[in-house]
Amino acid sequence: MPRVSAGLLLYRLAPGGLEVLLVHPGGPFFARKDLGVWSIPKGEAEPGEELLAAARRELAEETGFAAEGTPLPLGEIRQAGGKLVHAFAMRGDADPGRLRSNEFDLEWPKGSGRRSSFPEVDRAEWFDLEEARRRVNPAQIAFLERLAAALEGPREA
Repeated sequence: MPRVSAGLLLYRLAPGGLEVLLVHPGGPFFARKDLGVWSIPKGEAEPGEELLAAARRELAEETGFAAEGTPLPLGEIRQAGGKLVHAFAMRGDADPGRLRSNEFDLEWPKGSGRRSSFPEVDRAEWFDLEEARRRVNPAQIAFLERLAAALEGPREA
């Protein structure tokens, strides 16, 4: 059975257009990686946990930010490793300079016997949709497209 994660994509309408908040994974494996590794704040849902509640919890754990308002369901995607990710979008604002992430422990360097703590997320940043598409995990581009389509609203024929 695939692992199930839930995430919350914060968005805002800036003078230049739509912007989304993405996070960069912390730890030594991603320290020198940029394009294609950013993500919406997300994490595994606990058994029986409602997906929106899991998405809100993960946003708070990974960033220290909270989101209030009406959620916009963005559906699900399957990432390359098989994980199912369910996402919701919510209009909001947050100062990336105030990021507070939970941490995880890891033996580093591998095989050294030493354990170090790393932030789960080391950066957060607002991106316009074009830049967000370049930075985000490729499987999550679908969430950006779905958000843009939902905010466009119905078109007249």
